Amino acid sequence: MSAAAERLAISRLTHRFGFGPKPGEFKRLLKLGLPKAQELLLTKPQFDISADNQPLPNVYDSGRRPPNTSDQLGNFILDKRAQFQTMLFWWLDRMVISDHGLTERMTWFWHGHWATSSSKVNDALPMFIQNQTLRAHALGNFAAMSKAMVNDGALIYWLDGQLNTAKAPNENLSRELMELFVLGVNRYSENDVRETAKALTGYKVNKTSGAVSFNPRQHYNAPITFLGATGKYDANSLSDYLVARDDCSLFITERLWYRFISSSEVLTGINHQSIFKSRDLAPLVKAIGASSAITNPKYAMVKSPVDWFVSVCRAFGIRPSEYSNLQQLRNGLAALGQLPFQPPNVGGWPVDQAWLSASTAQNRISFTSALLKQADLSAIADLKQSERIAALADWLGVYQWSDRTLSALAGAKKDPARLALLAVNSPEYLVNA
Repeated sequence: MSAAAERLAISRLTHRFGFGPKPGEFKRLLKLGLPKAQELLLTKPQFDISADNQPLPNVYDSGRRPPNTSDQLGNFILDKRAQFQTMLFWWLDRMVISDHGLTERMTWFWHGHWATSSSKVNDALPMFIQNQTLRAHALGNFAAMSKAMVNDGALIYWLDGQLNTAKAPNENLSRELMELFVLGVNRYSENDVRETAKALTGYKVNKTSGAVSFNPRQHYNAPITFLGATGKYDANSLSDYLVARDDCSLFITERLWYRFISSSEVLTGINHQSIFKSRDLAPLVKAIGASSAITNPKYAMVKSPVDWFVSVCRAFGIRPSEYSNLQQLRNGLAALGQLPFQPPNVGGWPVDQAWLSASTAQNRISFTSALLKQADLSAIADLKQSERIAALADWLGVYQWSDRTLSALAGAKKDPARLALLAVNSPEYLVNA
């Protein structure tokens, strides 16, 4: 393999299976070579010292909302907002400070897959419990993950599962479980939706704590028929049946391919029936990251706003929770269209070209200008001007600069801040080649 192809592959691995390199990390990976870099970046570590030593956010059961006439209502609302903000920056911190990005990257992926929004749940503790569940299973066994998620209070509430009774089955959760979470589009019928909804009856959620309970008297206890099966099912046995189907193996592989390799080119070269037979996620993720697609020039991908923001913070040495103006960071991400814990719908966020527009370009530049005021630019500022442009690519993990970008950077090499602003807003940084 040529040095150029190896550099392309390592650049893609650092940005797609992590959140971009910290200063000096990309050069170290290049020295290791692609096989060792793949082994390092695509293997879940036993622990991540920087992320795992981070204190947990202060989130708790706030209890029921006081009446509108109560003098406690104002404090209650402010307290809930504070919990969500604490949780938001706790997670952004984990993404930024992680020594090994794969776990947080996969947790972020699953958040978009099992998309649940605080806009409806509106209690921090259930959302935090779900986040911890996704992290625990992020590179584990998908059957275990699916079973945990059909028992997740935030997801059940988000999809109206707590309203699902034997007398009036609600189909929201059963439909999304098959279409978006486990099987994929056109791999079930409307009758399957109606029947599987019955298996999900009787589950109740304590909205403020996220605790899930089961009421047998509200559960449909007669046999149901769906996807060729007939029998009595509850949430756990339904999940196991769906996950064991071949459609699940293909669908989860397709989703990983779509988010990590290409949103436009079809899945190829991955024997999911063999690699994902046991439904263990780590070997599947590793196979996708180590496939020949990682060096194929046509598989370029646009960074989402959170991907971009976290990679910039890692390069600039900025810890989000320690930034001088937290509301500015939150507003900056909101202006770009993506905030953790607030996906727009159950389908999650868009991907690729959806993030490129004139308005988002201007917002990114303004956001970068604010971040630069607290950035550590020593990775290029301490170098001679003649060395800065070449060093930029290694600092940021960029495959290569185009002639047009090189021309723009050349005019800014005397000013490290200007140089950094142009670089992190360049096509080569926004679009991981």
